[in-house]
Amino acid sequence: MPDTRKGKKAEPVAGLLLAAGASTRMGTPKQILPAGDALLLERVLTQSLYSKLDRVVLVLGFMAEEIRRKIRLGRDSSRLKIVENSSYQRGISSSILTGLSHVENEFDHVMILLGDMPYITSAVINRLLTGYLKSGLPLGALSVRGKRSHPVIIGRPFFPALHQLTGDQGARDLFTRHEDQVCLVAPGGDYDDADIDTYEDYLKFKKTLE
Repeated sequence: MPDTRKGKKAEPVAGLLLAAGASTRMGTPKQILPAGDALLLERVLTQSLYSKLDRVVLVLGFMAEEIRRKIRLGRDSSRLKIVENSSYQRGISSSILTGLSHVENEFDHVMILLGDMPYITSAVINRLLTGYLKSGLPLGALSVRGKRSHPVIIGRPFFPALHQLTGDQGARDLFTRHEDQVCLVAPGGDYDDADIDTYEDYLKFKKTLE
């Protein structure tokens, strides 16, 4: 796979790859489910590392040590930092804050990626990065089939709002309240923003690999 990191961006951006959940709806840790020639989380991690993100913080939680042992980091892991969210049971907000705490002193922009979106590609990540930075707006997201979708990017002006998140509350309300400050970027091609929440979702995904 070609390295798509060539070329410089105007400002550095860190990625927070969230993969700390207990997969309660799946019934088994979805992070390490087989997904072609890789594990589900490996697919997302690999694409994140192939992108132009300047750092990738992988946030683990449930069964963190086992997941960490099983995932392969790939050949370009120098920008990767793996951290553990010991409070993962408090919901996605705790994972966002865990990841943010490792980058907010150094980076003015963070991209939030979800570890269960198997169709994400480095090209899609880079399109979002480029569109967001060119816009000068403090919030960015993909626009898929007319709807806002992940990944999303959040600039420093909204870091304090992230610190106010609690429980299973992500950044959705932030984007809803400040729609006029959101840069929406089309992913291009036939990008599928589906995530894997249930075993039925997983079986549907596996069929696409056949």
